[in-house]
Amino acid sequence: MVIKRFSQFFGALTEEDIPVGLSEKYPIWKKNKTTLWYYPASQKKFKEPIFLIYSIVNKAYILDLAPSISLIESFTNAGYDTYLIDFGIPGFEDRDTSIDDYIIKYIDKGYQRALRHAGTDEMTVIGFCLGGTIAAVFAAVTKEKIKNLILAVSPIDFSSFPMYDKWLTALRNGEIEMEEFTDAISMVPPDFIKYGTRMIAAPVSYSHYLALLHRVGDPKYREKWLRMNKWTLDHIPLPGKAFKQLMNDYIRDNKIVEGGLEINGEPVDFKNITCNLLVFSTKYDPLVPSTLCEPIMDVVGSEDKTFVLFEGGHASLVANKNMPYPMEEWLYNHCIEIDGADSH
Repeated sequence: MVIKRFSQFFGALTEEDIPVGLSEKYPIWKKNKTTLWYYPASQKKFKEPIFLIYSIVNKAYILDLAPSISLIESFTNAGYDTYLIDFGIPGFEDRDTSIDDYIIKYIDKGYQRALRHAGTDEMTVIGFCLGGTIAAVFAAVTKEKIKNLILAVSPIDFSSFPMYDKWLTALRNGEIEMEEFTDAISMVPPDFIKYGTRMIAAPVSYSHYLALLHRVGDPKYREKWLRMNKWTLDHIPLPGKAFKQLMNDYIRDNKIVEGGLEINGEPVDFKNITCNLLVFSTKYDPLVPSTLCEPIMDVVGSEDKTFVLFEGGHASLVANKNMPYPMEEWLYNHCIEIDGADSH
């Protein structure tokens, strides 16, 4: 029995690449490496589509791992047309791409294209992890209408970063200089991001191997594990200019909370965010603890705003067949149901 289990375990580790991102989708806009994907609702029930923004250091297929373990599928099955801005994989030629570029050239333009495609004047914007950080800035500077903004495990306040407290202090004291490092390499390689993430999450980042060993005989668990593991190892490079901005403006100077953030030379006022706001965090997330997420509630101008703390970890909100509760109820109560659509 033990020999069989270990044989299955090592077989899983050496299994050929498993397909991901299988939901029906269509590219409707492309700029440089960025693609705007459209996922049609199974049966459209709501006026406002969903516009998804994922992190710029991870591949977005975590939102669509496979049938029955796809957050995107849960949106389309619930009756929402869904759009995803996929930044692709930047190359050396993109080394001067800034956070400003991501927001203005790609997210804002992609959002405008999605609005035209959908034939509507506002959408629900959902940002995940670092994509949620950028989504909050986008919501504060865009001239387009946003009906609802949902931020999931998105770092906002970097005044205290428990797992990197000594490193953060050194950065703020000028003992660490990022400019020479990033100027020398131009692009931050995927392994730099992968191992930095694992340093924060250890030993959690290795405990999933024990979970696989324990449940390797369960085909459904094994299949989900393989897809999740593929994603955790599949980071992408980050342009050096964007990395410097993240390190200096967002982490070191904490400008979202402390003030002084600019996009294309214009000051960012988060009081401009007046749409309905839902913020998610989880109790057991070493990467983005809730103390980094909740302060967005104090800087926005929204009157309708809700903060929810979930059980679970960093990826538990997205790698499921259903929308996390109460996201489904919140969306239903904040979107307009099309006349004649099936009742909730």
